[in-house]
Order: sequence, then C-alpha cells, then structure tokens
Amino acid sequence: MVENPNRKVDKLLPEERLGGNGLFVRITVFPGREIDYHEHHGETETYHIIAGEGVYGDNGAERAIHAGDTFFCDDGGGYGIRNTGADDLVFIALIIRK
Repeated sequence: MVENPNRKVDKLLPEERLGGNGLFVRITVFPGREIDYHEHHGETETYHIIAGEGVYGDNGAERAIHAGDTFFCDDGGGYGIRNTGADDLVFIALIIRK
C-alpha cells in the first residue's frame, strides 16, 4: 500500500486468502483528514466503523457515522469519509472484486 498523510492502511489478510479477488484491511483516518469521494467499479466494499466519528458521503448524501455503524458500497457506487472527531476514525473494510 502507498503511504498517505490522511490515513494508514493495515492488511488483515493476504489477498491470496481471498482468492486474489479482494482486500480485508483496517483503515485509520487521522483527525481532520478524509478519504476523498471515489467510486467502486467491478467491486463492492463493506466496512464497519470500530472507533471514532465522522461524516460519510454516500453518492452525494452526507450522514454522521460512529463506532458500530456498518456500510455497503455497491458496484458502481461511491463514497468518501471525513474524520470530524479529535481521535482517529478506524474502520474495517472488505473489498470483493467481481
């Protein structure tokens, strides 16, 4: 993974454990930082917030997110996440390629 000043990505499983068709990672978004809006094509992403708080932009609609929330981005959909809290925003992401 490429280093990014906005976030840290830790692989939880090697890609080959997912048949080479996905990623299972823990992502930490630092306070005041964000993951820019992006779309998923040819894959889906499920993610579960385990710590922190922020704002989730789902195809243009924004909503507050907190620990315990789970989201799904369908193939062709897009999202962005902004950490609005004083602590790290941490989530687990499972990306499955079609």
